[in-house]
Amino acid sequence: MTAEATSLPYRQTFFEALEEQRWDDHRYYHHSRINQSLHFFSALCFLTAYVTIWFDPVTTAMLGWFGAMVSRQIGHFFFEPKTYDHINEATHDHKESIKVGYNLRRKVVLLSFWAAAPILLWLDPTAFGLLPAHADFSGYLYRVSVSWLWIGATALVIRTSWLCYRFGPQTGLVWLTKIITDPFHDARIYWRSPFFVLRGELLDPMTEWKDRPVTGS
Repeated sequence: MTAEATSLPYRQTFFEALEEQRWDDHRYYHHSRINQSLHFFSALCFLTAYVTIWFDPVTTAMLGWFGAMVSRQIGHFFFEPKTYDHINEATHDHKESIKVGYNLRRKVVLLSFWAAAPILLWLDPTAFGLLPAHADFSGYLYRVSVSWLWIGATALVIRTSWLCYRFGPQTGLVWLTKIITDPFHDARIYWRSPFFVLRGELLDPMTEWKDRPVTGS
């Protein structure tokens, strides 16, 4: 190997970057065992939605948004500690500022669009003339479900595009891969969390993570 080659900065592979994003997400944002338990429930809802999306958009939207997204965000907003993180030596504000995906402020915006969709379609069934009016409640529910699926897909595209532009294609595509595969990953690592809650352990001591060397965020 030449001297020039050894002086080049190390570049992570796709899967190394994916592992790092997953690690940072867990150690920074999943200290609460209740939050972890809600993520396990959310993962099961998402995995079921991955099946129903091929034939039942209404069930998919209800599972994906009411079952999965609401439970995940309840965990983040109400159960995750916002105090100083002594394990990672980071403040909550610092963690929010370096969050690759949707931090709490961005999630408020996203959830506002989600909440506004059924209200808009109830007040104006034609969505400002863009759609024919639905005939009954079943049609209304179908419209709401499809709009929620589009909101979710649009949120993924917008954030992925911004990350690709700001940090490069690998960062954006790694994050997109992480989001899509999170239900499988969360089900695998958080399935025991409800048992910890029943035993009275409400915060994860992160003993398997805190001694791991940090390669960056």
